[in-house]
Amino acid sequence: MDHDLMWINVLNLQTSLKHGQKSYHKKNYMVRQGGPRFNAGKIYKYHYFVELQLHRGGEAIEESVGFKIVSNINIDLLWRNSSNEDDQLIRIAVTDVKVENVSERTDDKNIFKGLNEEGILGKSNLVSLKKPVLIHWINGKVKTFYSFSNEPVVFQNIKRGLASLFQVQLRSTSINEVDVSGKCKVNYQAHRNQVTKVKKLNSCKVAQKGFTSHSKVLGVNTTSLSMSFYVFEKNLIHSVLSEEHHLISLNLQDELSTKIVSIQKLEFLMTEVGPKEIQGDQISNIVNSVNPKYIPTSIISGVVKARCKECPSLVEYWQSIRKELEPENLAKASASRKFLSLVQALRKAKKEEILQILRNESESRLPPLVDAVTSAHTEASLAAMMEFLDFKNDSSFILQERFLYASGFAAHPTKELLNALMGILDGKIGSEDIRETVIIIVGALVRKFCEKGQCELPAVIKAKEMILDGAETAKTESEILMYLLALKNALLPNAVPIFLKHAEAGSGPISNVAISAIQKYEQAFITEEVKKVMNRIYHQTRGIHEKTVRVSAADIIFNNNPSYMEVRNILLSIGELVPEMNKYILAKIQDILRFKLPGSDIVKKVLKDTFVHNYDRFSKIGSSSAYSGYMKQGIDSRSIYSLDILYSESGILRKSNMNIFVFSQESQLHATQVVIEAQGLETLIAATPDEGEENLDSMAGMSAVLFDVQLRPVTFFRGYSDLMAKMFTTTGDPISVVKGVILLIDHSQVLPLQSGLRAAVEFQGGLAIDISGGMEFSLWYRESKTTVSNRGAMVIIGNITVDSLFVQSGVEVSVETEALLDFVSTVKFSEYPFLVCMQMVKDQFPLRQFVTKYESLSSEKSYVSRRGRKTVVPGSEFPLHQENSDMCRRVFAIESDSSNWF
Repeated sequence: MDHDLMWINVLNLQTSLKHGQKSYHKKNYMVRQGGPRFNAGKIYKYHYFVELQLHRGGEAIEESVGFKIVSNINIDLLWRNSSNEDDQLIRIAVTDVKVENVSERTDDKNIFKGLNEEGILGKSNLVSLKKPVLIHWINGKVKTFYSFSNEPVVFQNIKRGLASLFQVQLRSTSINEVDVSGKCKVNYQAHRNQVTKVKKLNSCKVAQKGFTSHSKVLGVNTTSLSMSFYVFEKNLIHSVLSEEHHLISLNLQDELSTKIVSIQKLEFLMTEVGPKEIQGDQISNIVNSVNPKYIPTSIISGVVKARCKECPSLVEYWQSIRKELEPENLAKASASRKFLSLVQALRKAKKEEILQILRNESESRLPPLVDAVTSAHTEASLAAMMEFLDFKNDSSFILQERFLYASGFAAHPTKELLNALMGILDGKIGSEDIRETVIIIVGALVRKFCEKGQCELPAVIKAKEMILDGAETAKTESEILMYLLALKNALLPNAVPIFLKHAEAGSGPISNVAISAIQKYEQAFITEEVKKVMNRIYHQTRGIHEKTVRVSAADIIFNNNPSYMEVRNILLSIGELVPEMNKYILAKIQDILRFKLPGSDIVKKVLKDTFVHNYDRFSKIGSSSAYSGYMKQGIDSRSIYSLDILYSESGILRKSNMNIFVFSQESQLHATQVVIEAQGLETLIAATPDEGEENLDSMAGMSAVLFDVQLRPVTFFRGYSDLMAKMFTTTGDPISVVKGVILLIDHSQVLPLQSGLRAAVEFQGGLAIDISGGMEFSLWYRESKTTVSNRGAMVIIGNITVDSLFVQSGVEVSVETEALLDFVSTVKFSEYPFLVCMQMVKDQFPLRQFVTKYESLSSEKSYVSRRGRKTVVPGSEFPLHQENSDMCRRVFAIESDSSNWF
């Protein structure tokens, strides 16, 4: 692991320091009482270099890009407090500057070859770097840093990094220090003439802009280490070796990682005769006498503005990539890559520029453009979208829906976005579906704010009150469902009683939504009261419930520390239920045991009772099933899929529930859930409805959760006449539940390095996704088929850049893929028991990885290294239970026979 390598490097660094300073160890100089200090009348000459290494995590130093600044340093004492010799004003000047490669490289790949320092840095920049700085130094603490106001920030930062090396204590202690990295916790260990300084970089407080994904699974992990080793000759700093490491990796895939190494080395050379000490009492007067242009300034690293030479305007850039975002190209990884670069361009654009490309674009290209503008998350992009979209008119329904879903998937939503959505609800909305979607997405944003500890923001409080009050006061079924879906997204603790009320007393659809929301809560919220209600629903002690609701109640009980009696009573109910529900509960028990799901230990204990565990109870036949399995098992993350199918007694699908969960960093992400429900279809095959479901209207629909966001459900048909009309007019094309390009990963931070340089870190992931589904019936062949298709193209890019004005160095790591996952359920109801075949099929897909390293001078002389590898991941069919495999062989055998009847 790279983290271990960091510590190995530090141990090597300690060893090299000891060997390099062998002669001083022999002298065994002891540090005198007081702090470090310099003497008057001398110029202390040091050799100093700063080294920056950037490379992909796990690579050797020889493969790094970066640069090395080599120089000499002159230090002299200007003033000393007459009553405290450790209270000093010292001057530090950089001389004899050279810029070199960080690693050995041939001349044709050496961008510094043939250039002197003035040619690399620029004449004025070199002058700025050589201008001395002053530090007011008291007992090893830099109290004040003085520099000139008109210096470029980059060179001020480099001198801040140098001055920060003089923050040092000569005794073992733990303190808070302010240096170039910010205000940080620092530990000192002093031994003889050596001091080891460890800076806890994760404790550093520094004002800087940045953001990350709300989900840890989709987030970025930064492991940092900073250690400095000082050798003293009496109270004189003889040498300093400081090393800082940052390993930045994606939680989802730690192979996608980059590393920053920053090294400083200061070595004493000699002394020369220097200026006399300045006499005086007031430090400000002393500084003014040296040069009145010196001003006190913060030693903390200053913000450096990113440079952009001859960058195209937003309009020009959009024109160059717009063909890549045509609808037929969205399933390609190249489209996701262009989408990410477009988001970056949009973040620098003004509202007027954004509106210009929105208003002049064709209808086919507008949906992905709306995705990108919404994902930019800037004030300008939000203002442009709110002006461009007319929610009073439903003619732009698709664009409005794309805007709302992109808002719901926001990695780091702003309160301005939440206020904008609440403002939409205050006005007239042309489409009831859009109104429903706005309310559902408001719930998703509320959850993200609360997870960040911002639940008490005024905008969030207003949104919470709106959806809570709506759920309590809504009268019609459609309104109740709308607010329950919003609360399902919000997952507010005080919404649990509302869900319990609707789960037990609501109609079938309402009860289903309420109980599915309870399933999403963490175990801490599933109290004894919640489990009592779930037991009442499952055992129907206060009323009749649809079996889709009852099996969900059983799932909640099993997953939340069930008691011995709760499990025993559920197992004893097997045999008293309708056959398909019997089979489902049996399959769920077997899945819990096989996959060691929550509750498996107590289930094993109950099964030791032969009255519960016997052949009569566990030999029930049927087609319903429950199965879980691994899609991926890795060190960094793992993915689990589950597929639960419940059929009616007539063999028609009642409910299918496909889930994919991703686990990483002790967190989970509900990546995908696709639920297809059907009811009242028995009349199609002249079958008898199940008990308690005789009066259900014919209906089929699909509901989806994508990356923890519940989407607005889609109805395939409602009512017998609607079903007949669609059966005779259908084109066979699936119905899309969600389609768009999502900014799935969005991380940005700036790391102020100990050397004074600043590293910009950005990780972005774009996902072009299309989830669709459909149901087909063949009355002639007495067959039904349910299909859910998940198609996507994903690109993740991690980029580290250090821009020092005169040279820019960076490393980019990326991975891209295009994949298709289909779930197909085929039912042959021409015989009983019905033949049911379920398939989860993953097509083969390409996986491409790239590493790009680059260096460029302001003179545009550059070096670029790009490597990549491509693998093809073979297609596969995910395993389900053995009964399903046997059934599929029979179904395909029948299809093969029927195709040859001519």
